[in-house]
Amino acid sequence: SAQATYQSDVTEVPIPNSSVEPLNKDQYKATITANQLIYGGGVVPASVKVREAEAKAMQQQVEVSLYQLKKQVNQLYFSILLLQEKQKLLIAKKEQLDAKLKEVKSGVQYGVLLPASDKVLEAELLKINQQFIEIEQNKLSLLKTLSSLTGKEIANQTVLTDTEISMDVSDSLKRPELSLFNYKKEQLEASKELIAKENIPKLMGFATGGYGNPGLNMLDNSFQAFYIVGLKLNWNVFDWNATKRKRESLQVNSDIIDNEESVFQLNTSIELDQQLSEIQKLISIIDADEEIVKLREEVLNSANSQLQNGVITSSQYITELTNLYESQNELSTHKIQLKLAKATYNTIKGQ
Repeated sequence: SAQATYQSDVTEVPIPNSSVEPLNKDQYKATITANQLIYGGGVVPASVKVREAEAKAMQQQVEVSLYQLKKQVNQLYFSILLLQEKQKLLIAKKEQLDAKLKEVKSGVQYGVLLPASDKVLEAELLKINQQFIEIEQNKLSLLKTLSSLTGKEIANQTVLTDTEISMDVSDSLKRPELSLFNYKKEQLEASKELIAKENIPKLMGFATGGYGNPGLNMLDNSFQAFYIVGLKLNWNVFDWNATKRKRESLQVNSDIIDNEESVFQLNTSIELDQQLSEIQKLISIIDADEEIVKLREEVLNSANSQLQNGVITSSQYITELTNLYESQNELSTHKIQLKLAKATYNTIKGQ
Protein backbone atom coordinates (compact mmCIF):
# COMPACT_ATOMS: atom_id res chain seq x y z
CA SER A 1 0.00 0.00 0.00
CA ALA A 2 1.06 3.61 -0.40
CA GLN A 3 -0.08 6.88 1.09
CA ALA A 4 0.80 10.56 1.16
CA THR A 5 -0.47 12.80 3.97
CA TYR A 6 -0.26 16.35 5.20
CA GLN A 7 -0.60 16.92 8.96
CA SER A 8 -1.63 20.05 10.81
CA ASP A 9 0.98 19.36 13.47
CA VAL A 10 3.96 17.11 14.13
CA THR A 11 5.92 15.90 17.13
CA GLU A 12 8.70 18.23 18.27
CA VAL A 13 11.46 17.80 20.85
CA PRO A 14 10.66 20.29 23.68
CA ILE A 15 14.29 21.18 24.33
CA PRO A 16 15.49 24.74 23.76
CA ASN A 17 18.17 25.14 21.10
CA SER A 18 17.85 21.44 20.15
CA SER A 19 19.59 20.35 16.97
CA VAL A 20 16.89 17.80 16.24
CA GLU A 21 15.13 18.82 13.04
CA PRO A 22 11.30 18.68 13.34
CA LEU A 23 9.40 16.30 11.07
CA ASN A 24 7.82 17.49 7.86
CA LYS A 25 4.09 17.99 7.88
CA ASP A 26 3.92 16.26 4.51
CA GLN A 27 4.72 12.57 4.97
CA TYR A 28 5.01 9.66 2.51
CA LYS A 29 4.99 5.92 2.96
CA ALA A 30 4.81 2.83 0.72
CA THR A 31 4.70 -0.64 2.30
CA ILE A 32 4.20 -4.28 1.39
CA THR A 33 3.18 -6.91 3.92
CA ALA A 34 3.38 -10.71 3.77
CA ASN A 35 1.63 -13.07 6.19
CA GLN A 36 2.37 -16.74 6.71
CA LEU A 37 0.21 -19.10 8.72
CA ILE A 38 2.50 -21.05 11.03
CA TYR A 39 -0.13 -22.92 13.00
CA GLY A 40 -3.82 -22.84 12.06
CA GLY A 41 -5.16 -25.72 14.10
CA GLY A 42 -5.93 -27.74 10.94
CA VAL A 43 -8.27 -25.15 9.40
CA VAL A 44 -6.66 -25.29 5.95
CA PRO A 45 -6.92 -29.08 5.42
CA ALA A 46 -10.41 -28.99 6.95
CA SER A 47 -11.46 -26.31 4.44
CA VAL A 48 -10.03 -28.38 1.58
CA LYS A 49 -11.97 -31.39 2.82
CA VAL A 50 -15.22 -29.37 2.83
CA ARG A 51 -14.65 -28.18 -0.74
CA GLU A 52 -13.88 -31.72 -1.92
CA ALA A 53 -17.04 -33.04 -0.25
CA GLU A 54 -19.11 -30.27 -1.86
CA ALA A 55 -17.65 -31.11 -5.29
CA LYS A 56 -18.48 -34.82 -4.87
CA ALA A 57 -22.06 -34.02 -3.83
CA MET A 58 -22.55 -31.67 -6.78
CA GLN A 59 -21.15 -34.21 -9.25
CA GLN A 60 -23.38 -36.95 -7.83
CA GLN A 61 -26.41 -34.64 -8.10
CA VAL A 62 -25.73 -34.49 -11.84
CA GLU A 63 -25.65 -38.31 -11.92
CA VAL A 64 -29.02 -38.42 -10.16
CA SER A 65 -30.54 -35.96 -12.62
CA LEU A 66 -29.26 -37.97 -15.59
CA TYR A 67 -30.54 -41.20 -14.05
CA GLN A 68 -34.08 -39.82 -14.05
CA LEU A 69 -33.92 -39.82 -17.86
CA LYS A 70 -33.38 -43.58 -17.89
CA LYS A 71 -37.08 -44.34 -17.40
CA GLN A 72 -38.00 -42.05 -20.28
CA VAL A 73 -35.41 -43.71 -22.52
CA ASN A 74 -36.77 -47.15 -21.59
CA GLN A 75 -40.33 -46.03 -22.35
CA LEU A 76 -39.33 -44.68 -25.76
CA TYR A 77 -37.19 -47.70 -26.63
CA PHE A 78 -39.89 -50.25 -25.93
CA SER A 79 -42.56 -48.11 -27.57
CA ILE A 80 -40.49 -48.24 -30.76
CA LEU A 81 -40.07 -52.01 -30.33
CA LEU A 82 -43.84 -52.33 -30.06
CA LEU A 83 -44.33 -50.41 -33.31
CA GLN A 84 -41.79 -52.69 -34.99
CA GLU A 85 -43.74 -55.76 -33.83
CA LYS A 86 -46.99 -54.27 -35.12
CA GLN A 87 -45.25 -53.65 -38.42
CA LYS A 88 -44.21 -57.32 -38.64
CA LEU A 89 -47.76 -58.50 -37.91
CA LEU A 90 -49.17 -56.15 -40.54
CA ILE A 91 -46.70 -57.50 -43.10
CA ALA A 92 -47.80 -61.07 -42.30
CA LYS A 93 -51.47 -60.06 -42.54
CA LYS A 94 -50.87 -58.30 -45.87
CA GLU A 95 -49.06 -61.31 -47.32
CA GLN A 96 -51.93 -63.55 -46.26
CA LEU A 97 -54.50 -61.21 -47.83
CA ASP A 98 -52.47 -60.91 -51.04
CA ALA A 99 -52.43 -64.68 -51.40
CA LYS A 100 -56.11 -64.94 -50.56
CA LEU A 101 -56.97 -62.18 -53.07
CA LYS A 102 -55.48 -64.26 -55.89
CA GLU A 103 -57.59 -67.25 -54.86
CA VAL A 104 -60.77 -65.18 -54.58
CA LYS A 105 -60.26 -63.52 -57.96
CA SER A 106 -59.88 -66.93 -59.51
CA GLY A 107 -63.04 -68.12 -57.75
CA VAL A 108 -65.00 -65.08 -58.94
CA GLN A 109 -63.73 -65.60 -62.49
CA TYR A 110 -64.98 -69.16 -62.59
CA GLY A 111 -68.23 -68.37 -60.80
CA VAL A 112 -67.38 -70.30 -57.64
CA LEU A 113 -67.52 -67.16 -55.47
CA LEU A 114 -69.87 -64.22 -55.47
CA PRO A 115 -68.97 -61.18 -57.59
CA ALA A 116 -67.23 -58.35 -55.74
CA SER A 117 -65.79 -60.76 -53.17
CA ASP A 118 -62.34 -59.64 -54.29
CA LYS A 119 -63.24 -55.97 -53.77
CA VAL A 120 -63.70 -56.58 -50.05
CA LEU A 121 -60.15 -57.92 -49.82
CA GLU A 122 -58.74 -55.06 -51.88
CA ALA A 123 -60.38 -52.53 -49.55
CA GLU A 124 -58.84 -54.30 -46.55
CA LEU A 125 -55.40 -54.12 -48.19
CA LEU A 126 -55.82 -50.37 -48.60
CA LYS A 127 -56.59 -50.11 -44.87
CA ILE A 128 -53.40 -52.02 -44.12
CA ASN A 129 -51.39 -49.56 -46.21
CA GLN A 130 -52.88 -46.72 -44.16
CA GLN A 131 -51.82 -48.49 -40.97
CA PHE A 132 -48.28 -48.87 -42.33
CA ILE A 133 -48.09 -45.11 -42.89
CA GLU A 134 -49.38 -44.36 -39.38
CA ILE A 135 -46.93 -46.77 -37.74
CA GLU A 136 -44.00 -45.38 -39.72
CA GLN A 137 -44.81 -41.78 -38.78
CA ASN A 138 -45.21 -42.69 -35.11
CA LYS A 139 -41.88 -44.52 -35.18
CA LEU A 140 -40.09 -41.56 -36.76
CA SER A 141 -41.49 -39.26 -34.07
CA LEU A 142 -40.34 -41.57 -31.27
CA LEU A 143 -36.88 -42.01 -32.83
CA LYS A 144 -36.49 -38.24 -32.98
CA THR A 145 -37.43 -37.90 -29.30
CA LEU A 146 -35.07 -40.74 -28.35
CA SER A 147 -32.28 -39.07 -30.31
CA SER A 148 -32.86 -35.80 -28.41
CA LEU A 149 -32.79 -37.54 -25.02
CA THR A 150 -29.66 -39.58 -25.69
CA GLY A 151 -27.84 -36.88 -27.63
CA LYS A 152 -27.06 -39.39 -30.39
CA GLU A 153 -28.08 -39.19 -34.03
CA ILE A 154 -30.46 -42.06 -34.87
CA ALA A 155 -31.20 -42.75 -38.54
CA ASN A 156 -34.84 -43.04 -39.62
CA GLN A 157 -34.18 -46.54 -40.97
CA THR A 158 -32.85 -47.77 -37.63
CA VAL A 159 -34.30 -51.07 -36.39
CA LEU A 160 -33.96 -51.49 -32.63
CA THR A 161 -32.85 -54.83 -31.23
CA ASP A 162 -35.35 -56.83 -29.23
CA THR A 163 -33.46 -58.42 -26.33
CA GLU A 164 -34.45 -60.45 -23.30
CA ILE A 165 -34.43 -58.59 -19.98
CA SER A 166 -33.08 -60.42 -16.94
CA MET A 167 -33.86 -59.53 -13.32
CA ASP A 168 -32.27 -60.23 -9.96
CA VAL A 169 -34.80 -59.61 -7.19
CA SER A 170 -32.27 -60.59 -4.51
CA ASP A 171 -29.75 -57.92 -5.50
CA SER A 172 -29.37 -54.86 -3.28
CA LEU A 173 -30.44 -51.32 -4.13
CA LYS A 174 -27.81 -49.44 -6.17
CA ARG A 175 -29.48 -46.13 -6.90
CA PRO A 176 -27.26 -43.03 -7.36
CA GLU A 177 -29.45 -41.21 -4.83
CA LEU A 178 -27.96 -43.39 -2.07
CA SER A 179 -24.45 -42.22 -2.96
CA LEU A 180 -25.73 -38.65 -3.01
CA PHE A 181 -27.08 -39.01 0.54
CA ASN A 182 -23.69 -40.38 1.67
CA TYR A 183 -21.79 -37.52 0.01
CA LYS A 184 -24.09 -34.99 1.68
CA LYS A 185 -23.41 -36.63 5.05
CA GLU A 186 -19.66 -36.48 4.38
CA GLN A 187 -20.05 -32.81 3.53
CA LEU A 188 -21.79 -32.14 6.85
CA GLU A 189 -19.14 -34.07 8.79
CA ALA A 190 -16.39 -32.09 7.07
CA SER A 191 -18.22 -28.85 7.94
CA LYS A 192 -18.46 -29.93 11.58
CA GLU A 193 -14.70 -30.54 11.68
CA LEU A 194 -14.06 -27.12 10.15
CA ILE A 195 -16.29 -25.38 12.69
CA ALA A 196 -14.51 -27.15 15.55
CA LYS A 197 -11.14 -25.88 14.31
CA GLU A 198 -12.16 -22.33 13.45
CA ASN A 199 -11.90 -21.15 17.10
CA ILE A 200 -8.50 -22.75 17.74
CA PRO A 201 -5.74 -20.09 18.28
CA LYS A 202 -3.82 -19.37 15.09
CA LEU A 203 -0.17 -18.33 15.00
CA MET A 204 0.84 -16.08 12.11
CA GLY A 205 4.24 -14.85 10.98
CA PHE A 206 4.37 -11.53 9.19
CA ALA A 207 6.88 -9.25 7.52
CA THR A 208 6.40 -5.65 6.42
CA GLY A 209 8.86 -3.77 4.28
CA GLY A 210 8.60 -0.16 3.15
CA TYR A 211 10.08 3.11 2.08
CA GLY A 212 9.04 6.52 3.29
CA ASN A 213 9.61 9.78 5.05
CA PRO A 214 9.81 9.39 7.97
CA GLY A 215 10.78 5.76 8.39
CA LEU A 216 10.68 3.91 11.67
CA ASN A 217 13.10 6.42 13.18
CA MET A 218 10.76 9.32 13.82
CA LEU A 219 13.72 11.62 14.59
CA ASP A 220 15.24 11.12 11.15
CA ASN A 221 13.47 13.52 8.79
CA SER A 222 14.47 11.83 5.52
CA PHE A 223 13.40 9.10 3.11
CA GLN A 224 14.57 5.69 4.28
CA ALA A 225 13.82 1.99 3.87
CA PHE A 226 12.50 0.00 6.80
CA TYR A 227 11.10 -3.40 7.71
CA ILE A 228 9.28 -5.14 10.55
CA VAL A 229 9.08 -8.90 11.18
CA GLY A 230 7.18 -10.62 13.92
CA LEU A 231 4.59 -13.09 15.14
CA LYS A 232 0.96 -12.58 16.02
CA LEU A 233 -1.61 -14.80 17.68
CA ASN A 234 -5.29 -14.67 16.74
CA TRP A 235 -7.86 -16.24 19.03
CA ASN A 236 -11.57 -15.63 18.80
CA VAL A 237 -12.42 -16.28 22.44
CA PHE A 238 -16.06 -15.18 22.26
CA ASP A 239 -18.11 -15.41 19.05
CA TRP A 240 -21.57 -14.52 20.37
CA ASN A 241 -22.76 -18.17 20.00
CA ALA A 242 -22.09 -18.15 16.24
CA THR A 243 -20.37 -21.56 16.48
CA LYS A 244 -23.28 -23.00 18.43
CA ARG A 245 -25.78 -21.80 15.84
CA LYS A 246 -23.69 -23.26 13.01
CA ARG A 247 -23.59 -26.65 14.76
CA GLU A 248 -27.33 -26.59 15.36
CA SER A 249 -27.92 -25.76 11.68
CA LEU A 250 -25.72 -28.66 10.59
CA GLN A 251 -27.59 -31.02 12.91
CA VAL A 252 -30.92 -29.94 11.41
CA ASN A 253 -29.54 -30.56 7.92
CA SER A 254 -28.27 -33.97 9.02
CA ASP A 255 -31.72 -34.92 10.33
CA ILE A 256 -33.30 -33.75 7.07
CA ILE A 257 -30.92 -35.91 5.01
CA ASP A 258 -31.59 -38.96 7.20
CA ASN A 259 -35.33 -38.42 6.81
CA GLU A 260 -35.05 -37.97 3.03
CA GLU A 261 -33.02 -41.17 2.76
CA SER A 262 -35.56 -43.16 4.79
CA VAL A 263 -38.47 -41.83 2.71
CA PHE A 264 -36.59 -42.57 -0.51
CA GLN A 265 -35.87 -46.17 0.49
CA LEU A 266 -39.50 -46.69 1.58
CA ASN A 267 -40.92 -45.28 -1.66
CA THR A 268 -38.44 -47.28 -3.73
CA SER A 269 -39.39 -50.48 -1.91
CA ILE A 270 -43.08 -49.79 -2.62
CA GLU A 271 -42.29 -49.12 -6.29
CA LEU A 272 -40.39 -52.40 -6.58
CA ASP A 273 -43.27 -54.37 -5.03
CA GLN A 274 -45.74 -52.73 -7.41
CA GLN A 275 -43.51 -53.47 -10.38
CA LEU A 276 -43.20 -57.14 -9.37
CA SER A 277 -46.99 -57.37 -9.18
CA GLU A 278 -47.23 -55.82 -12.66
CA ILE A 279 -44.74 -58.37 -13.99
CA GLN A 280 -46.67 -61.31 -12.53
CA LYS A 281 -49.91 -59.92 -13.97
CA LEU A 282 -48.42 -59.60 -17.45
CA ILE A 283 -47.03 -63.15 -17.32
CA SER A 284 -50.54 -64.48 -16.59
CA ILE A 285 -52.06 -62.34 -19.36
CA ILE A 286 -49.47 -63.57 -21.87
CA ASP A 287 -50.32 -67.20 -21.06
CA ALA A 288 -53.98 -66.46 -21.83
CA ASP A 289 -53.01 -64.51 -24.98
CA GLU A 290 -51.12 -67.50 -26.37
CA GLU A 291 -54.15 -69.76 -25.89
CA ILE A 292 -56.39 -67.19 -27.59
CA VAL A 293 -54.03 -66.96 -30.58
CA LYS A 294 -54.06 -70.75 -30.98
CA LEU A 295 -57.86 -70.79 -30.99
CA ARG A 296 -58.03 -67.87 -33.45
CA GLU A 297 -55.64 -69.69 -35.79
CA GLU A 298 -57.91 -72.76 -35.76
CA VAL A 299 -60.97 -70.60 -36.47
CA LEU A 300 -59.18 -68.87 -39.36
CA ASN A 301 -58.13 -72.21 -40.89
CA SER A 302 -61.77 -73.28 -40.79
CA ALA A 303 -62.87 -69.95 -42.31
CA ASN A 304 -60.30 -70.38 -45.07
CA SER A 305 -61.81 -73.71 -46.11
CA GLN A 306 -65.33 -72.29 -45.91
CA LEU A 307 -64.36 -69.33 -48.13
CA GLN A 308 -62.83 -71.64 -50.73
CA ASN A 309 -66.06 -73.64 -50.83
CA GLY A 310 -68.26 -70.55 -50.97
CA VAL A 311 -69.85 -71.21 -47.58
CA ILE A 312 -68.87 -67.78 -46.16
CA THR A 313 -68.22 -64.40 -47.75
CA SER A 314 -64.93 -62.50 -48.00
CA SER A 315 -66.18 -60.11 -45.32
CA GLN A 316 -66.65 -62.98 -42.88
CA TYR A 317 -63.18 -64.26 -43.68
CA ILE A 318 -61.66 -60.81 -43.10
CA THR A 319 -63.46 -60.65 -39.75
CA GLU A 320 -61.75 -63.84 -38.60
CA LEU A 321 -58.39 -62.74 -40.03
CA THR A 322 -58.70 -59.41 -38.18
CA ASN A 323 -59.61 -61.24 -34.97
CA LEU A 324 -56.43 -63.29 -35.28
CA TYR A 325 -54.36 -60.18 -36.05
CA GLU A 326 -55.76 -58.34 -33.02
CA SER A 327 -55.05 -61.35 -30.78
CA GLN A 328 -51.47 -61.55 -32.08
CA ASN A 329 -51.13 -57.80 -31.64
CA GLU A 330 -52.30 -58.03 -28.01
CA LEU A 331 -49.84 -60.86 -27.40
CA SER A 332 -46.95 -58.82 -28.85
CA THR A 333 -48.04 -55.75 -26.89
CA HIS A 334 -48.12 -57.64 -23.60
CA LYS A 335 -44.71 -59.23 -24.29
CA ILE A 336 -43.17 -55.81 -24.93
CA GLN A 337 -44.92 -54.45 -21.83
CA LEU A 338 -43.43 -57.32 -19.82
CA LYS A 339 -39.93 -56.43 -21.02
CA LEU A 340 -40.55 -52.78 -20.22
CA ALA A 341 -41.80 -53.74 -16.74
CA LYS A 342 -38.62 -55.76 -16.14
CA ALA A 343 -36.43 -52.93 -17.43
CA THR A 344 -38.32 -50.48 -15.20
CA TYR A 345 -37.78 -52.80 -12.21
CA ASN A 346 -34.04 -52.86 -12.93
CA THR A 347 -34.01 -49.07 -13.29
CA ILE A 348 -35.84 -48.58 -9.99
CA LYS A 349 -33.33 -50.90 -8.34
CA GLY A 350 -30.37 -49.12 -9.90
CA GLN A 351 -29.15 -52.01 -12.04
